[in-house]
Amino acid sequence: MSRITHTLKALALAAVGGLFALNAAAQSAPATVRIGSTAPGHLKFILAQHHNSFDKEFAKENIKFDLLPFTGGGSEAVTALATGAVDIAYIGNNPALRAAAQKANIKLVGTSSFVRNSGAYIIVPVNSPIKTLKDLKGKKVAYLAGTVRHSTLTKALKSVGLTGKDIESLNLPFEASGPALARGDIDAIVESDNVAATLLEKNAARILLDAGNHPEWAVPNVIVVNGDFAKKYPEVLKRVLKVDLQLATWADANYEETIKIFTTRTKSSEKAVRNNYKDGRFNQDPRLTDEVLAALKGEEEFMESAGLLKGSVDYAKWVDKSFVDAAYAGAAVAAKQ
Repeated sequence: MSRITHTLKALALAAVGGLFALNAAAQSAPATVRIGSTAPGHLKFILAQHHNSFDKEFAKENIKFDLLPFTGGGSEAVTALATGAVDIAYIGNNPALRAAAQKANIKLVGTSSFVRNSGAYIIVPVNSPIKTLKDLKGKKVAYLAGTVRHSTLTKALKSVGLTGKDIESLNLPFEASGPALARGDIDAIVESDNVAATLLEKNAARILLDAGNHPEWAVPNVIVVNGDFAKKYPEVLKRVLKVDLQLATWADANYEETIKIFTTRTKSSEKAVRNNYKDGRFNQDPRLTDEVLAALKGEEEFMESAGLLKGSVDYAKWVDKSFVDAAYAGAAVAAKQ
């Protein structure tokens, strides 16, 4: 074989090698990352929208981020995540646990928030004859099925010896349930405190139950990722969680500005938001601590006993701490420099 032939072969192999390298580089950097959040939006999701945080982090790679709120609740977000319509999602614990129990291709990679005030109200019309939780028996109660509010209602009913079978449940978002309550078409709704405040501050409703008085019911909200995305783009996911940690730190260091940003962008009641974060901290640390996982396991047990869950969660397969642990390790190194 001539020297020219050897040279041509070497060039061909180099070209093939270069092609593989280009393909590998392309696979490690998606053109767009889609992050969802249940509406009106988890706090760090809202801050990321406001500061354009993810696009700034990945500007050199020219990776774009679409931040998508889901008005249909956690079930809609989980379906989008499992099908690959979104890559990462900030959602409540109930829809995340149901997806994990059904063995969906979703990984738990971080904590969205762990606020001990669960931030949910059961409200009734201001002149309603309903005075106690027991008075809900036989009444029309609206909430989004499969959400944390659903779990809160179930716990509230259980506390007075009732179950979901004792009420007439209506699966409605606030856009429909709020006006229906004001008209008197339904008897009660279960909503987050900042959303319910829309009616409370107009004196159109009153609080029957403030779940904030039951810190034992509080369970963390979570950050979950499509399993294929986590496997294909691990370095991107680590940096997303690095930004998430930075947002959590920024929020605590800028309490007043954070309150303003959140209330403005979500059109929430400032009074309700302040009440939800009245300790001056936002409790947004993304680390998956033993306390976080214990609370999730406790909620899973409750959901199963209340008929809100099919199957069981394999935590060894569902939980992957490596991404958020890498974010904390990087922050520690940066702090020393």
